[in-house]
Amino acid sequence: MNIWTNGCFDIVHIGHIELFKFAKSLGNNLIVGIDSDDRVRSLKGISRPINTENNRKQFLESIRYIDRVVVFDTEEELRNYIQKLQIQTIVVGSDYINRTVIGSEYAKVQIFNRIPDISTTSILRSIAAG
Repeated sequence: MNIWTNGCFDIVHIGHIELFKFAKSLGNNLIVGIDSDDRVRSLKGISRPINTENNRKQFLESIRYIDRVVVFDTEEELRNYIQKLQIQTIVVGSDYINRTVIGSEYAKVQIFNRIPDISTTSILRSIAAG
């Protein structure tokens, strides 16, 4: 069974690892989509990403729960990956409850309960505060 999750994964933290572990437990093939550098800039602002898409991709490929990593630049490209790769389940964070999930017309959506107070944004704020 093909499982999918996606995001920026700019600074990988324990919340991401728990997400990958949970997603992998749902099937035998976890595919992770990452936003291209241009897409991250458009979503997060000019100062992001911290790590390039190539670095983020290589880092994620080294995580044992992940079987494949793909980069996407648009919502349409994201939707096409989900359809083409025959994804059965899309795993999203609990912040997506009652929100539209791209590709949900092709696969079941499973919610991952995010770990409170752990996010890339909070890590970056902590670094900035010194």
